[in-house]
Amino acid sequence: MNLRPLGDRILVEPSEGEDKLPSGLLLPETAKEKPQQGKVLAAGAGRRDDEGKRIEMDVKTGDTILFAKYAGTEIKLDGKKLLIMKETDVLGILE
Repeated sequence: MNLRPLGDRILVEPSEGEDKLPSGLLLPETAKEKPQQGKVLAAGAGRRDDEGKRIEMDVKTGDTILFAKYAGTEIKLDGKKLLIMKETDVLGILE
C-alpha cells in the first residue's frame, strides 16, 4: 500500500459486520450496521501546535480502534473499502 496519511489523520480498515443474525437469517449488504471498529493501517506524523512543534499521536499503526459511526471519508484502495479520519474521531483504543 502506498498511501501515507498527513498530519493527524489515520487510514483505517473497518471490521466487517455480521453476515448472519443469531436466528440464522442472512443479512444483505444494505441492512448491515455501519462498522464502528477497525484496524489502523497507517498513521500520520501528528499535528502541529501554534509554535510549529509536532504533537505526537496516541494512535499508531496496528491498533484496533473504536470510532464514531459516521467518522471519516470512505475510499477504495486495492479493491478494499478503507476510511481516512482524523485522530479526534477515534473514541478509544481496544487493548
